[in-house]
Amino acid sequence: MKFSTKTRYGVRAILEIAMNECENGIYQKEIAENQNLPYKYLDHIITALKVAGLVTKASGRKSGYILTRRPSEITINDIHNAFEPGVCVVDCLSHQHSCKRDDRCASKGFWGQLNNQIIEYLKATTLQDLIDKQVRLDDLVS
Repeated sequence: MKFSTKTRYGVRAILEIAMNECENGIYQKEIAENQNLPYKYLDHIITALKVAGLVTKASGRKSGYILTRRPSEITINDIHNAFEPGVCVVDCLSHQHSCKRDDRCASKGFWGQLNNQIIEYLKATTLQDLIDKQVRLDDLVS
């Protein structure tokens, strides 16, 4: 299983927004520069985060982006779901997939449990957790 570039960039972008939380927010240009993300591609990332209700424009004419909730209230699962319909480690777990072996397949049960563990981990990890980790890493480098 591999997470999409949009999801990975989305985590980086929202982390940058969260770490630069101020009244006027952070501009998209700054997010792109600080996170070394392509500016035009970041348009799609920001749009998805806005549609998901995770970020918004700060009030005022010349304003950047801010979070809609506290970082402790935004999970990595919320961010992932802004870009993907869900987690599915193998095709046979998808609702669109039908298999003649469904009721007698031990491996499907294994993949289903793994899938659930990944989802639970994404739900248990908040944006605040990433902020705390980033602050510790930044302190090591300084």
